[in-house]
Amino acid sequence: MEGFGIQDPTLVSFLLLVLIFISNCFASSQNDDVNEDSGWGQQRVRAGLVLDLSSVEGKIVRSSVSLALSDFYTLNSHYKTRVSLSVRNSQGEPLLALASAVDLLQTVGVEAIIGGSSFLETKFLAEIGEKARVPVISLNSPTSLSLRRYSHLIQATHDSSSEVKGITAFMKRFDWNSVALVYEDEDEWREGMQLMVDHFHEKGVRIWSKVGFTVSSTEEVMMHQLGNLKNLGTVVFVVHLSELVVTHLFHCVGKLGIMSEGFAWILTAKSMNSFHKSTGDGFSKEAMEGVVGFRSYVPMSKALHNFTLRWRKSLGHEEDVGSEITRLSISGVWAHDVAWALARAAEVTRVIDASSTLLEAITQCRFKGLSGDFQMKEKSFLWDKFEIVNLIGSGERRVGFWNTNGTFSNTKHLPSSTHNKLETIIWPGGTIRSPQGHKQGGKKRKTLRVLVTSTNRFTRLVKVTIDPLTKKLTAEGFCIDVFLASISPFNYDVEFTLWRNSSNYDDLAYALSVQKDKYDAAVGDLTITSNRSSYVDFTMPFTEQGVGIIAPRDRSTWVFFQPLTPDLWLTSAAFFVLTGIIVWLIERPENKEFQGSWSQQIGVMLWFGFSTLVYAHREKLKHNLSRFVVTVWVFAVVILTTSYTATLTSMMTMQQIRFNSNKNHVGHLLGSRIAMAAFATPSIQIMCKKGVNSSEEYAKLLLNKTATFVVDELPYLRVILGENPGKFFMVKTQSTTNGFGFMFQKGHELVPKVSREITNLRENGRLNEMAKGLLEIQLPYATDDTSNPISLDRFRGVFMITGVSSAFALAVLLIHWLRERWEDVVSLVNIFLSRRLVHLRILFARTMPPSPIDEPIGVNAVQMAQRNIQQELVHM
Repeated sequence: MEGFGIQDPTLVSFLLLVLIFISNCFASSQNDDVNEDSGWGQQRVRAGLVLDLSSVEGKIVRSSVSLALSDFYTLNSHYKTRVSLSVRNSQGEPLLALASAVDLLQTVGVEAIIGGSSFLETKFLAEIGEKARVPVISLNSPTSLSLRRYSHLIQATHDSSSEVKGITAFMKRFDWNSVALVYEDEDEWREGMQLMVDHFHEKGVRIWSKVGFTVSSTEEVMMHQLGNLKNLGTVVFVVHLSELVVTHLFHCVGKLGIMSEGFAWILTAKSMNSFHKSTGDGFSKEAMEGVVGFRSYVPMSKALHNFTLRWRKSLGHEEDVGSEITRLSISGVWAHDVAWALARAAEVTRVIDASSTLLEAITQCRFKGLSGDFQMKEKSFLWDKFEIVNLIGSGERRVGFWNTNGTFSNTKHLPSSTHNKLETIIWPGGTIRSPQGHKQGGKKRKTLRVLVTSTNRFTRLVKVTIDPLTKKLTAEGFCIDVFLASISPFNYDVEFTLWRNSSNYDDLAYALSVQKDKYDAAVGDLTITSNRSSYVDFTMPFTEQGVGIIAPRDRSTWVFFQPLTPDLWLTSAAFFVLTGIIVWLIERPENKEFQGSWSQQIGVMLWFGFSTLVYAHREKLKHNLSRFVVTVWVFAVVILTTSYTATLTSMMTMQQIRFNSNKNHVGHLLGSRIAMAAFATPSIQIMCKKGVNSSEEYAKLLLNKTATFVVDELPYLRVILGENPGKFFMVKTQSTTNGFGFMFQKGHELVPKVSREITNLRENGRLNEMAKGLLEIQLPYATDDTSNPISLDRFRGVFMITGVSSAFALAVLLIHWLRERWEDVVSLVNIFLSRRLVHLRILFARTMPPSPIDEPIGVNAVQMAQRNIQQELVHM
């Protein structure tokens, strides 16, 4: 799963099995068949409605869809189809929504599903719809690239791309070139926020900071994060939060005093569209006075007015609903139009000779709905009309529109308006004067004051020299070259200052963050970590990511024995001999090449078995049974030899090492927390750790076998390998680090610019050229299990097949031999049995006790019996 999205079909199947049981447990408590079909000859088309009925939005959508279908069939009473709704309550839980969909498909047999107001619910329902080939219509879910792969998903929501362009144009209108983003740290909200971030970067709007909150965020957390934004000097905020979090947010904003004159707050359409409660219900808009919000615009019409009146009356029949809902939401309007589109499509697919599916019929619908012209584009109904609302007191007023042609207007005639102006806005603090944000084009600091993190331990990465006369500092190395190349387009002079305090770069990050008046950035072998990122902003990494291990090359004389385990060697040899014996037994009676003296026969027998290894046997086989045995064995030999060759090649070329003993002595960079964290791996058992300070000490440690291997970040290891070609090899392990990046003060304008330049350097090949010039190596990477020898267990099946075929051949040979010598065998058996009988008679006679009266006669009788038996044996 990615972001709780289902990607693995096996996982989907498992979830379905679990959720079928869950759905059956609560299905009986759900409401089915809201709209029953009526009249003769009318066909029912079942549709499912999966909503959070505990939310205001869910209740609005349910009542809107039900009333919309009632209105539709009142106007189109001649239609031969009726859409019948079955409602399921997801309770706001994505897994319950998934269970509801399973229940609707299995027990009701729905042909379409409406639901999925959140990103995760939409993804779950879309996955189910894709498997069942049933259209899923999602209302007000965020647009996302990850949802486009679902061919049976239809989205009715606002056009996020058009909205972001409108917000950017609104900021440019007031000459604001920097902003702080406050968003809800959930999947469905992060998608929209990322689209905004990308567009701001593209248009040159600087993002001071991004702050994420959740429903469970405490007031203390909010106050702390908002206080940091205030300290940064931020005056323009874009808010992308749900109604509940917005309420808590502006409560904290008022306490911090950043809801006063000089500040600007902009709410996104997703935030504004979710506002339903009135002030009497506790939603205090007074705390938001002066906020400007974008909201999806639905023009008022007579049809919308009449529907809203009838919808309000219908709420009186709904239990505990009317007191919560005061107006029809945007989603309620879209739900009405979606219901009409579904009803029209159901009729189209039920006519004689209909060729389109329900999904195709829905996407092809064209009609005048409550929201205006209803028309799908690429299976999406994206609403690109927005009104700009200014919150004043407990109410609101419209100050203009964002037009699809990229302009603002203060009239409702959106397409034809070219006035490009707005009504007067009342800003926080009750003033009409627009806040003055941080603007570009002002006074710029042309000198960039940079801390250099170097103790000259790895001079190919960073090397700092100080002229003893002029005291001028000079920095060079791979990290310095990349930094200078990244900032070259921005006309900055660089003033380097050496960081002397310690090799602990966490301290450096903290020092940089608290000395804004002295330093702007830090450069060097700085690993990107979450701890450091809380103090400074990092650019994107310019080196490889991860921790590696290097060790001396193994030059063992007997390396060719290592690909196979000893038991596999012995088993293979035994089967070579066994194959030769079986072929010798089969061929010897008729084949002269397998005859001769015993020494010759033994030699041929062993030679033939082992010659199959290289397919060099020259003896011609005359018996089909022996050919069968050899064919099966050659098949096994092919598998053995190819596996052996592949493993040996891996060992010879990759030189992979295995750390499985408790005698490992490990070297690491002194003071490196990243390297020390790698020692927590259970597969690496360590007896002793030794810290070093330079690449030369690393090499010495390995060459004199003081250490079995060394562990460190990949850039350091590349330096060691480059300085000692052919002496060591490296195993690239998992990417547990984020690579090296450049540190900047929080919110510095160069962070996104330098990151883009690093991307350009990597794409045009310059980054690789700089690395080759200083590091000059090509690494033979391998994985942890590349050189593990092949065990007998992996070839158990091959030997089983060979053994069964050999046993079968021996059985056939034995049967054939018995058939040819049956009479002789029977005679030998009779002789054997006769002899056993005579011996039994003698034994019986010896064990009989003699008579006390006529003992001499008894003795004579025994002697006579023995003589008779001997005579019988002679005659035989």
